[in-house]
Amino acid sequence: MLNLGAELGAWLEAAGDNYAVATVIAASGSVPCPVGTSMLVSGSGSVLGSLSGGCVEGAVVAAALDAIADQRPRTEHFGYSPGDAFAVGLTCGGELGIHLQPVKATTNDDGGARLGAALPRLAALGPQEPLAVVRRVDAGGSGAVLVTDPQQFLPGDFAEELESLTGSAAAARSAGVQLAGLLRQGVSGLLRLSPSEVDCGDEPPALLVETRLPPPRLLVFGANNFSEALLPAAKLLGYRVTLCDARPAFTQQRRFGAADEVVCDWPHRYLAGEAAAGRVDARTVVCVLTHDPKFDIPLLRTALELDLAYLGAMGSQRSHAQRVRDLLAEGVSPQALARLHSPIGLDLQAVTPAEVAVSINAHIIASRNPAATGLPLSRRNGPIHSGVPVPGSGPVRTGASLVLSGRP
Repeated sequence: MLNLGAELGAWLEAAGDNYAVATVIAASGSVPCPVGTSMLVSGSGSVLGSLSGGCVEGAVVAAALDAIADQRPRTEHFGYSPGDAFAVGLTCGGELGIHLQPVKATTNDDGGARLGAALPRLAALGPQEPLAVVRRVDAGGSGAVLVTDPQQFLPGDFAEELESLTGSAAAARSAGVQLAGLLRQGVSGLLRLSPSEVDCGDEPPALLVETRLPPPRLLVFGANNFSEALLPAAKLLGYRVTLCDARPAFTQQRRFGAADEVVCDWPHRYLAGEAAAGRVDARTVVCVLTHDPKFDIPLLRTALELDLAYLGAMGSQRSHAQRVRDLLAEGVSPQALARLHSPIGLDLQAVTPAEVAVSINAHIIASRNPAATGLPLSRRNGPIHSGVPVPGSGPVRTGASLVLSGRP
């Protein structure tokens, strides 16, 4: 539901008290929207949001109107049917599982009402505020819990709300423990609790977790032509970008205005200070473009002591070999050096600063997606995207999270 944006409040006011929430809860193959994407459909047929870019929207609206009419949630499956050219499905060949939950705002005692109360609260929050939405999306229940400041979530938080959502204190405790890890990492996923945590015969609760954290940081060290090109390119990936260089004559140049902030300080000292202040975490990307040993070596030694999402350093193979010798001589372990991407970027035969920025961005994207091969898509066998199976198409892991979109 976090995709519904700034129009949500006005749409809810116009829709009245009778509408349904359609949400992608499973996706496999090539699909336009990730799990967690929601679309609202009112009783009059007005729509907010999109689930497939047009492939199955009409069928989803029809199913949502049916759910509104009988006030019963349901899950619909959509996929490509090569044997029927007129079948409703995804022409891109993917599969979607869509959960449809009717929401009757005037009803005060069921899960739909709790979901109906959560949506106006969601609309009132700013689009950038840290937030998590935990929803029940199985046949046995419904409802939603909004978690503000998800990075501070502890297993015992929201105990009453989670017990109401899952139906038992044991399931709520299990959910709280698993949610704590997911929310702190900013992960969105489908969490299906163990059958042992519910009454005999009941379906284990399936919780859809959507998390929105503050933008992750990308720290660029070295004010030069390459960083000038990388700054705006990195912002396209959603990072808060900082440029740091120890030379004021360079940091004061207006060409680096695309950065969210420009800092004049010794790189290793600045990074150590940010880490000590808690402003560097496991989602942080560090790009070392200084290409000067007096900056590189102390900076890389500091960076290799931190838990970072990505650490890359610019230089030739020869300069990298010398850099490795220098770092080993200073006591850095070979295991730590294995986390250093140097020379930085993917092999695109990039030459210009703009091309190098694309190469670095591509490597950052690939590094945060374990299934990425770096190959041309025309040479990839199987689905383009590796997603979570649509329910019914394969086994579902229980008692653990199914990661659907990782941290940036």
